[in-house]
Amino acid sequence: MFKNLEDIPLRVLVVDDELQIGEFISDFLIEKGYEVFFADNGDDALLFVKRARPHIALLDIRMTGMNGLEVLKHIKEIDPKVGVIMITALQEEELGREALKLGASDYINKPIDFEYLDTSLMVKLSAMLD
Repeated sequence: MFKNLEDIPLRVLVVDDELQIGEFISDFLIEKGYEVFFADNGDDALLFVKRARPHIALLDIRMTGMNGLEVLKHIKEIDPKVGVIMITALQEEELGREALKLGASDYINKPIDFEYLDTSLMVKLSAMLD
């Protein structure tokens, strides 16, 4: 397998129907050296999972069309190894806990604490080395 994180071309899929938030998260991840894909809806997100095979998806819970929990279920059917970190509004913590039961590895409240996001990504990616 991989000996360290530097050997892995780290791919992250950002899914949020609010373009400004998605771009803000994507810019942060690009600065950190990740290969970033962005989708603004669940259908496009699932296409990226099939084609780009991201290591991690950052997935908004509340989206128009297919919601984040539905997308999470489909991602886990397509590729159970994809790590999913849900993004929730503060009042949606119950949905965040439900997402954990469905296979998400973490959830992050909005407004996003980028230091926590960075730590959560590193923990998930480090687990890939085991």
